[in-house]
Amino acid sequence: MDYVSALLPPVVMAAFFIGLIRVIVKTQGGTNKAKEDAAVDAALARAESTRRPAANTEA
Repeated sequence: MDYVSALLPPVVMAAFFIGLIRVIVKTQGGTNKAKEDAAVDAALARAESTRRPAANTEA
């Protein structure tokens, strides 16, 4: 019984990790890719727009 209690947490964590990797791989590409790319582009545009006025005031 000690073997089971010693091996159960790593086996459960490995199963969840494998499931997480499968979800990540399945959600890459396809229709989700365009949505994710648009979200990243919007976030980068917001970050650049807030950085530019600060750079203009310092110069």
